[in-house]
Amino acid sequence: MKLSLVIAESALELVPEEIRLSPAVVNDAKRRERDPSKILLDRSLHHAAMVRLKEDYKRGRPDIVFMTLLSVTGTPLYEEGSVKVYVHTRGDVVLEIAERTRLPKSYFRFRNLVEKHLSEGSSNELIRVRELNIRELLRKVIKPDFVAGLSTQGKSETLEDLAETLVGRTNPCVVIGGFPHGHFSAGTLAVLDELVRIHSRALDAHVVASRAVYEVEKRLMRADA
Repeated sequence: MKLSLVIAESALELVPEEIRLSPAVVNDAKRRERDPSKILLDRSLHHAAMVRLKEDYKRGRPDIVFMTLLSVTGTPLYEEGSVKVYVHTRGDVVLEIAERTRLPKSYFRFRNLVEKHLSEGSSNELIRVRELNIRELLRKVIKPDFVAGLSTQGKSETLEDLAETLVGRTNPCVVIGGFPHGHFSAGTLAVLDELVRIHSRALDAHVVASRAVYEVEKRLMRADA
């Protein structure tokens, strides 16, 4: 069994055109000696400009993706090659992380790496960039035999029970939200086989991802014992 993990609708994008000339963005780009069109949108730096954006509450949090990737890629299951990670952005760009890739542990190095890939649309042996919506990612690339989405809007189920379902499949996929607030879009909900709520309140994405991987890992170890 190999588990695919999709960080969906991630708040990871380059600064959109409509706010590139705002003082907050221009000052940030100037400080970094970068073109405003080639830096990541970041709520902590561009808040004043972001209030003009559609669904601004779901955007500008690249740190969520960074922390989630670190949480997952540091697990034994990932290091064994049994977890494949994909970052799907709200702009329908997918970053496919190569198996067993160890990403930078510095946020600033991670930010520079992602900015390069997104602005150039480039790929290398560590990260492959594709323009795919969530349906295309699942149907053309992952081709899972079961897709579970984790959301407070789903039916209540323990991670232990969900993990039992996942390990019983050959190519299961778990989808978690890579945004700070709100819920999955209709497009994402439409591709899920099951929507599950694992806690009474919303949990951070990196907590959900690491717990899900750990529960699957425990059951696989038990089966091999």
